[in-house]
Amino acid sequence: MAAQRGEGDEVVTSPATTTPEPAADVRERARAIPEAAVARLAVYLRVLSGLGDQGVTTISSEELAGAAGVNSAKLRKDLSYIGSYGTRGVGYDVEVLVGHIERILGLTRKHSVAVVGIGNLGHALANYGGFGSRGFPVAALFDIDDDLTGVPVGGIPVHHIDDIVTVCTEREISIGVIATPPQAAQAVCDRLVSAGVQCILNFAPVVLQVPDNVEVRKVDLAVEMQILSFHVARRADEAAGDVVNGVGVDGVVIRP
Repeated sequence: MAAQRGEGDEVVTSPATTTPEPAADVRERARAIPEAAVARLAVYLRVLSGLGDQGVTTISSEELAGAAGVNSAKLRKDLSYIGSYGTRGVGYDVEVLVGHIERILGLTRKHSVAVVGIGNLGHALANYGGFGSRGFPVAALFDIDDDLTGVPVGGIPVHHIDDIVTVCTEREISIGVIATPPQAAQAVCDRLVSAGVQCILNFAPVVLQVPDNVEVRKVDLAVEMQILSFHVARRADEAAGDVVNGVGVDGVVIRP
């Protein structure tokens, strides 16, 4: 199944005709990608993987951009960070483009995940099957509650947080997920770092202090909802005709 082509598209050739890029070149290319573009590449990968599962073999930039929620010019700019392949005017080979994005995102090797804090959120994360299918298998679970020790969640027994360093080291955990109360998050983070974990996804509403070689991504659902609330309020003001010269009903200056 092939998708329509758009003007300016490039063909990403098949694996049989593509010479693998040296790992050093891939790392150098990755360092030049803006963080916002990295986030969009992850979205493109999700869309492309779904298309591949449906039997789609090629896709135009317009169709991929539409499915990812961006304009085609931005998509082509983002894909230029991973290199240009083939000739213009035909479209992108889905399978090969998936492979290139996976290499840039470091997904050609498995990243074992540990979840710390097996409350409601931790349970949900531990039971989510989508992590493993995308190369992020949950390999260890931890909690401070002695009653949870040894209890399987998602098929994995829970360890006490005192065992974080030992278990994470043995299982070569590369990503730690913190789903604890805020007052416990920093101590948990310190243990993960001591175990050699260099990537942390933090759901606790607190800023973590980490060494320069450790990457932290913070997920604050309350903040995201507050941002959504702002956009809802702004649209309501505009719909009601209450925005005059850029000033809302509460005297707040609103800019696009």
